[in-house]
Amino acid sequence: MTSPVSSRKTAAAKNPRKGVAKPAENVFDMEMSTGADSHMGLRLWLRLLTTTNLVQAELRRRLRVEFDTTLPRFDLMAQLERHPEGLRMTELSRRMMVTGGNVTGITDQLEKEGLVVRDADPDDRRSIAVRLTPEGRALFDRMAVAHEQWVVEMLGGLSLDEKSKMHERLGKLKQHLRDSLQGD
Repeated sequence: MTSPVSSRKTAAAKNPRKGVAKPAENVFDMEMSTGADSHMGLRLWLRLLTTTNLVQAELRRRLRVEFDTTLPRFDLMAQLERHPEGLRMTELSRRMMVTGGNVTGITDQLEKEGLVVRDADPDDRRSIAVRLTPEGRALFDRMAVAHEQWVVEMLGGLSLDEKSKMHERLGKLKQHLRDSLQGD
């Protein structure tokens, strides 16, 4: 007699659910983990994620090699570069979408290196604002130029027209997501 569990497994093998991704063989990245019968939405999402991860990994590598820094440090300095008056720690945390503890740790490191300073907020003495020092601004300027060149280089396999169309289509998707997730 066949057990209920083995009967379900046999039935599932004979009648796979439509739209459920089957694991691909020789998986190299997340995108390749879906089968050809997967929903196009899932395949697109995984392609976007894989592409983002590839670019981000290379940016991390280059920042480490060229500037002995990390992407989170670069991101924090980028936020501060846009706000010369400084930003409160809570605002930095919100903008970077990380915990306050992460921002504090990165800020501590950058402060020890003389790249940022903390100032008491004159309007709220319990609040601390962080801003770039002149040395921090000079370093960030050099990193930003290199970062931009790297991104341009990595996306160099696409024509200007292809980049423009992709940018437009991703903008449409971004707006759709904002509109549809607004109630959440």
